[in-house]
Amino acid sequence: MTTACASSSLREPRGYPAHCCNLLVPPSHPEAQAGYIIMEQVEYPMMSGGNTIAVVTVLLETGIIPMQEPVTELTLEAPAGLIRVRADCAGGKVRAVTFRNVPAFAAHLDAVIDVPHLGKVTVDVGWGGMFYVIADVRQFRGLQLIPEHGREIARISAMIRQAAIEQLPVAHPDYPGVGITISQLSGPSDDPGADWKNAVTMATGPLDWDDPATWTGAIDRCPCGTGTCAKMAVLHAKGELPLGRDFRHQGILGTVYTGRLVEETRIGDRVAVVPTISGRAWISGFSTLVLDPEDPLPEGYRLGDIWA
Repeated sequence: MTTACASSSLREPRGYPAHCCNLLVPPSHPEAQAGYIIMEQVEYPMMSGGNTIAVVTVLLETGIIPMQEPVTELTLEAPAGLIRVRADCAGGKVRAVTFRNVPAFAAHLDAVIDVPHLGKVTVDVGWGGMFYVIADVRQFRGLQLIPEHGREIARISAMIRQAAIEQLPVAHPDYPGVGITISQLSGPSDDPGADWKNAVTMATGPLDWDDPATWTGAIDRCPCGTGTCAKMAVLHAKGELPLGRDFRHQGILGTVYTGRLVEETRIGDRVAVVPTISGRAWISGFSTLVLDPEDPLPEGYRLGDIWA
């Protein structure tokens, strides 16, 4: 049921490559007010920051959960577990969402991988709710984290992700079998309101080294919450981000999430950190999706012009 729901919602004609979908469900934990299943093009993530911020905004601004001004506190149940949320509210609007994420940790630091057609690339791998492979964009001459470079960002990011999957083993003790699924290009920002900048690329299909048409993906339009957590965990492991310091992480569109590491903990035998993320979402429309029982393509479709 969930697979069919995801396919019909995320693929054309109802979706597009960068589309995510969140299925609201009754919580199974008594402390949670709502549950949600995060659906992306090729996976069901354990956790997603941007999706969480969007879900909270919809729950409160549509009245599914009563809004309390100036602050609404609630607990959501994600696939990763309970997520504690604070929403700053005014005038019937959610002005900011801050949530305490699952513990994050660095899995690989300054690892050198051999990426076909690109050569050797230095990367980090961090868990922030998903396993991210993170590369400094300054390794690629002329590439900038701007919308105009989106096609090349997606191409390089997809190739790095696949090479990391093949060369850098990862494991999370609570989620066996979950590996690297997403990539992040990272670099300095020239905006005084941000500390760092990133572009996260999500897979939209399998990558085949023999087929350059598959060397692509969809860029996250938001600054990426779990990606920010993974980046903060890597910076902390390198001694570059202490506990309690705000980390303003800018996305490719110039919007910013503010992260903070609030405490250290452990995940199995690894040192981990507990992050918080603050950001905002806006409702852009209300839609009714229709699936005609006579539709010959009930789960939607993907074409090679914009899909991997």
